Amino acid sequence: MPAHPETNQAAPQARELSAERRITAIVPARNEEQVIATCVRALAQQEEIAEILVVNDQSADRTAQIVRTLAAEIPQLRLLETQGVPPGWVGKNHAVWLGAQEATSSWLLFTDADAELLGGAAAQALQTAKEAGAALVSFSPEQLTGSWYEKALIPFVYCRLTKYFSYDAVNDPQSKAAAANGQFLMIRRDAYEAIGGHASVASEVLEDVALATRAKNAGYRIWFGAGKGLVQTRMYRSFGAMCEGWRKNLYLLIGARPEAVYRELAAVVPWIPLLLLVLGLKVPLAIVAALGLLLARHAAYGMTLSRNQYPGKYILYYVPGVALYAGVLWASYRAHARGTVDWKGRVISVRAAL
Repeated sequence: MPAHPETNQAAPQARELSAERRITAIVPARNEEQVIATCVRALAQQEEIAEILVVNDQSADRTAQIVRTLAAEIPQLRLLETQGVPPGWVGKNHAVWLGAQEATSSWLLFTDADAELLGGAAAQALQTAKEAGAALVSFSPEQLTGSWYEKALIPFVYCRLTKYFSYDAVNDPQSKAAAANGQFLMIRRDAYEAIGGHASVASEVLEDVALATRAKNAGYRIWFGAGKGLVQTRMYRSFGAMCEGWRKNLYLLIGARPEAVYRELAAVVPWIPLLLLVLGLKVPLAIVAALGLLLARHAAYGMTLSRNQYPGKYILYYVPGVALYAGVLWASYRAHARGTVDWKGRVISVRAAL
């Protein structure tokens, strides 16, 4: 399905500049009125970005209106519109694929509406690509948190994911490990087209990991690393959105196998302290032992937070973090077992391994 670009007098100028600059930024946007202006303005500050294509994916809020207003002050900005999601596609994948068809630069940067690029981010991505000889560069953004539940769950999830996604392994061309973060994923256009682009991962919920896997399997170098100081994001602004988002992704991120779910629950839930607390109803010393073990768990979590560059004070959220992580992981597993997940008002079909 072709893209439907809105009329914008700035578009010719953006195309003229694309030969001098090097990157087209593509932003899928569905009901992003709270964050789209910050995202676009940050992209516009990057000298290496020749054009910014915001793909409005049938938003029901003021997203499109805000982008139209911004286009009057940002000449390299264009607004595209989707016309629904074709069968076999995830909405985001379809939106960014439409954007890629309109892009004119040799590099494509896929970034989310809730991601904010900081000064020099695009230049650093290009420099990293040059130094590593990489056709794909992805930064894992610094995660901003506001509410207590964000502070509890977001760091906990990312600390657990370090056990599944190693930067060193991903960046080693001899390793089969592949990963990327769709909040900042830059890929050379020729490589993108050679591997089939997002059309080749049309139905994938984790399209970023799938795209990185295809690139690496095709023999392209990929580079994945921390984006602190380069890009930041606050992923969720309500408890419901946070739970919906991780219910969509978490089962897939840990390997999409039931045994992985059980291993995670066995590892993160403090089963022995809980049993000792129950035993403590009859044996008071058991409560002391339980508290001691919980303190040890807190200390271990504190060290994990430090290694992953999270504030030490987040250790206070260890217990609610465990509870939220276990609950969302189980909900993610059950949703994938049923075959559908909900995201931004749409039902996405998924295939779970059972």
